[in-house]
Amino acid sequence: MSKDKKVVIILLIIVILMAVIPLAIAKGAEFGGSDDAGSVMVEEINGKYEPWFTPVLETALGGEIPGEVESLVFCIQTGIGVGIIAFFMGRFVERKKHMKEENHDCN
Repeated sequence: MSKDKKVVIILLIIVILMAVIPLAIAKGAEFGGSDDAGSVMVEEINGKYEPWFTPVLETALGGEIPGEVESLVFCIQTGIGVGIIAFFMGRFVERKKHMKEENHDCN
């Protein structure tokens, strides 16, 4: 097995452990998002707080976005981000291969 494959496997194991260990250690814990924590903190500091603006989609739809649509938008954003990262990673890998081939041809 090549050195690169070993590194990838080790990194994948580390990522999986990083996801599983907190869930195993904190059984029954509630994992809230930063939006929820921020809202709670604002309420504790100043209960009369009024937001400066409303979200663009909520204004366009005339109400709060349904949870399913909000999840869909989040998934689309995630997919776009992953696509961009994968594109550039692929470019870097191909550039490395191309440079190796050029160096091999020059010798």
